[in-house]
Amino acid sequence: MTDFSSRRDYAAGELHEDEVLADPVLQFNLWLTAAVADERIDEPHAMSLATTEDGQPKCRIVLLRRVDETGMSFFTNYDSDKGHQLDQNPYAALTFYWGPMERQVRVEGAVQRLSAKASDDYFTSRPYMSRLGALASPQSTIIADRYVLSTRMEQLKGEFPEGSDIPRPQNWGGFVVAPEMIEFWQGRRSRLHDRLRYSKASGEWMVQRLAP
Repeated sequence: MTDFSSRRDYAAGELHEDEVLADPVLQFNLWLTAAVADERIDEPHAMSLATTEDGQPKCRIVLLRRVDETGMSFFTNYDSDKGHQLDQNPYAALTFYWGPMERQVRVEGAVQRLSAKASDDYFTSRPYMSRLGALASPQSTIIADRYVLSTRMEQLKGEFPEGSDIPRPQNWGGFVVAPEMIEFWQGRRSRLHDRLRYSKASGEWMVQRLAP
């Protein structure tokens, strides 16, 4: 039997109501900026994305690619499992965890597709091989073996030499999660963690402390 009894106390920081910003998206940006600057964190933009299908939760790790007043955005194949799930139930939950900083952020909100222009702009900014990969992969479908992908990539290299214009696949683009709830978690000693939850009331954000 594997022993999971090992523990450590959290003491990296504190979180107080009178120190956070009134806008949770701005507060999130402060924490994200700190996570990016922390060299101990390999993928500060990594987030779990939870969706539902027929009432069953589905979860995976994706990368945050944009944060603005509309919400948190990521990009994917619209024909993937998560793409279909978000089309069926356009609501999602995100979780960020920055272990060395003993911080976690949870986000819940409605989801919609980004504009074609926003998806075009991001697709154009991607590295050459990543753009080819988006064309090559029928994401979430069953394939015979790895050779299917490598063969398709070689075909695409011939069709679109490096430096050529690669069109964005119409089934590939962005989603944005518009926050309706954002919770900031800071680890504290004795498991008495700080949890501040922002939620909207009459269009305005309010902050409440939750018991750990």
